[in-house]
Amino acid sequence: MSADWYPGIRAFCAHWKYAQMLQETFAALEREFNEENDACIDAAKGLVECACRVLIEELDDPLAPLKPEATDTPLGQLVGLATRLLNLGAVRHRAFSDLIKQHNKLTESLRVLRNEGGTVSHGKDGFIAKLSAHHRRSAMLAADAIVTFLHEGYLEREPDPVRTFEPYERFEAANAIIDELVSLRAEPDEDGLLHVVAVLPDGEEVPLAIEPSRLLFGVDREAYKLVLNACREAKAAAPRNLEVA
Repeated sequence: MSADWYPGIRAFCAHWKYAQMLQETFAALEREFNEENDACIDAAKGLVECACRVLIEELDDPLAPLKPEATDTPLGQLVGLATRLLNLGAVRHRAFSDLIKQHNKLTESLRVLRNEGGTVSHGKDGFIAKLSAHHRRSAMLAADAIVTFLHEGYLEREPDPVRTFEPYERFEAANAIIDELVSLRAEPDEDGLLHVVAVLPDGEEVPLAIEPSRLLFGVDREAYKLVLNACREAKAAAPRNLEVA
C-alpha cells in the first residue's frame, strides 16, 4: 500500500529521527499497514500518543511542568496538552476555535476505532474477520491529520536552545546571526582547560571554559579520533624518549 496515506506522520518521524521509541512505533505502523494487518490501527493510535509525548517533553517548562506523570494518560488529554503548549488554541475567531476542537473529536474517534478494531492492545475473538482496507486507511488518515496539525504548529516555533532536544542545525537563522556578529578569542590555561571568550557586538565578553577533548568530541568526531590516536602515540613514546635522554 502507498505511504501517501500518512505523509504528515512520515514528516514528523523524519524530523525527530533521534527519538528511538518514535522510530520503533513508526516502523511497526508501516509494517502492519503494508502487510494489511489490523494491528496498524493500534500502531496509529500509539504513534499519535508517542508524538504528543515527544512534543510535550520538548515544550514543557521544567519550572512549571504540565507533563502528566501517569504512563496511562488518555490520548485525548495528551493531544489537548500538546495543543495547549503549542498555543494552537489561542485564536481570535470562534470558527477557527471550533475547528481546532474537532481534533479532540478526531482523537476520540481514533481511540474508539483502536478499541473496536485493533488486534494488539485488546485481544479479539480469534475467528472474526479482519477489517477492510477502508477501515485501516481511516485510522491512518485520522492519525496523520492529528500529527500534521501538531507538527506544523511546532515548526512555526523557535525551540528554547537551553532545554531543546533539537540539533544545532535546527537553529539555522540564529546561528547565522551569532556567526556574523560575534568573534571568539581562545587560549589554554595551566589546568588544561581551553578558555574561550565570546566578544559580543557591544564589546561585552562572555567567558567560557571547556576541555579540548569535549570541544573536539562535540564539534568534529573525526578530528577527535585523529587527535586521540596522535596523543596515544605520543604517550606511548614518552617513556622511551626519557630513557634516551
